[in-house]
Amino acid sequence: MVGQGPSWDVVADIQLLLQFHFMQNAFLAGTLVALLAGATGYFVVLRGQSFVAHMLSQVGFPGAAAGVLLHVSPVLGLITFCVAAAVGIGWLGRDVEAGNRAESAAVGSILAFSLGLGLLFFRLYAGSAQGIYAFLFGSILGIADRDVLLTFAIAAAGLAVLVWMGRPLVFASVDPDVAAARGVPVRLVSIGFLVILALAVAITVQIVGTLLIFALLVAPGASALQLTARPGLGFVLSIVLALAFTWVGLALAYFSDFPVGFFVTSLAFGAYVVIRAPKTLPVRTRAVYA
Repeated sequence: MVGQGPSWDVVADIQLLLQFHFMQNAFLAGTLVALLAGATGYFVVLRGQSFVAHMLSQVGFPGAAAGVLLHVSPVLGLITFCVAAAVGIGWLGRDVEAGNRAESAAVGSILAFSLGLGLLFFRLYAGSAQGIYAFLFGSILGIADRDVLLTFAIAAAGLAVLVWMGRPLVFASVDPDVAAARGVPVRLVSIGFLVILALAVAITVQIVGTLLIFALLVAPGASALQLTARPGLGFVLSIVLALAFTWVGLALAYFSDFPVGFFVTSLAFGAYVVIRAPKTLPVRTRAVYA
């Protein structure tokens, strides 16, 4: 990107990374996005709702297209469509549990309808489609100051609610029947989590785009669950991994001609493979390596 590779002087490289305002915004927004995506992603994997995260990411494209068509912020369109889809899953799915059939049917139906809307909005828009295409693969290097402020507001609100409902959410995710018997409002907690997930999707799109969103919403949480079964530690590890993938991905993209999304997704996938691979070996082989 800058034509000058990194050196062995880490301090000088960091100063070089942050010398431009657009990179300062990229790191600020990337940090906020990674915090919320890592925290939310842990529960996505714990609850077995990766398909829901995938659906919400696809809903983001028609949301951005609607924003461009109506001459408003595409991020606002993303948030509106993602939150509406999350509420729709909770309403149509009735008993909102991790991976149940009603939820899967609701996800598929909403996904099909939203993609149809996206095609309609795209055909109606007479201007350049560059602004819409940017949301397919991410556009973090073009984030403006107002986008950073919006990202901060969403990330802060999402994290606060997630921490507040953390205990009942873990209980409802691990054993929803027992949680309901103990008085936990499982349905309300589940819908609340879906709304937070929708907000996380809406701001994560800025980094990796709707096509690569699994990198930050699934991979860190999946890796954390492979490393520990303790919810608190797994939650923290998921956030740390998301931050590492984002920061290193931004740095590598700055010193090369490749997009940020490529590095973030490659790092996330590579880390998951490295962490998961030893557990796929036969017991006898693992004992040799141990």
